[in-house]
Amino acid sequence: MARDLERLPLNALKVFEAVASHLSFTAAANELGVTTAAVSAQVKSLEGEIGVALFRRHTRAVALTQEGAELLPGVRRGLDELRRAVDRIRRERVGGLLNLSVPNEFLQRWLLPRMSEFTRRHPEVEVRFGPGRPTLDFSRDDFHVAIVYGSGNWPGIRTERLLDEWVFPVGSPALLDRLGPIDTVADFARYPLIHSQSEPWADWLRRAGGDTTRADHAPEAEDAATTLAAVEQGKGVALARWSLVASDLAAGRLARPMPLAVHQHHAWFLAAPPDAFALPKVVRFRAWLSECCREFAPPTGEMLPAD
Repeated sequence: MARDLERLPLNALKVFEAVASHLSFTAAANELGVTTAAVSAQVKSLEGEIGVALFRRHTRAVALTQEGAELLPGVRRGLDELRRAVDRIRRERVGGLLNLSVPNEFLQRWLLPRMSEFTRRHPEVEVRFGPGRPTLDFSRDDFHVAIVYGSGNWPGIRTERLLDEWVFPVGSPALLDRLGPIDTVADFARYPLIHSQSEPWADWLRRAGGDTTRADHAPEAEDAATTLAAVEQGKGVALARWSLVASDLAAGRLARPMPLAVHQHHAWFLAAPPDAFALPKVVRFRAWLSECCREFAPPTGEMLPAD
């Protein structure tokens, strides 16, 4: 079977289809950009391969034989399918679906509000979002690229740093009005602290010089979305990453009780197998995303470096 496919004279079949469409060797040669002699040679080669005549040649005209008429529909279907397959692959490289793995909290609070501009610039690329992964395995997951928060060191994966992060306390304006201002770290004693697995209070308080021995028994929130929902409901003060709350702070849904922020070792990265960075649709998304990140200014206020 493989040997038969290797012997299939694709170029001769293409020439046959052109001659059959025009019923002219000369017109087929003009369409294909070759000489009439080359067209004639390809047709003779195909007839020798099949073992039948495909055309009746007259002085001023060419006509299909019965065998040629029977062969033509199948050749056209095959060539059309090959053309569609090649075009589909070309479109997929330039446009088509771009499968992106991204943590839900970053998608909802930072990326998604900006995506309309990417779609406006590149309507040929359809970005499909998938969940963030605790580990990167592009050989098993159907993703072209991923946005990940971490150290940036993943074996066999190329990464590009997108955004640095700063962590600071946030609360609802109503809660802060009710319990009073926080002028020093000690003032947090008046507030219930919402604990999260991703941003523990002990680390931030240690870096800020506060009491790290406070014994709260509130359950930890599983993710940033749950934490920030509790903050917006006025249930307490929590630590948050700048990228996830910048829009909420600008809109007045959240407030910073004190301007102290701690720079993080981890950051947001664009990650993919090295070859994926060469895909035109990835090149376009990466360029747009990098531009957005450059325009996203860091928080204001006092900043402590990562320890």
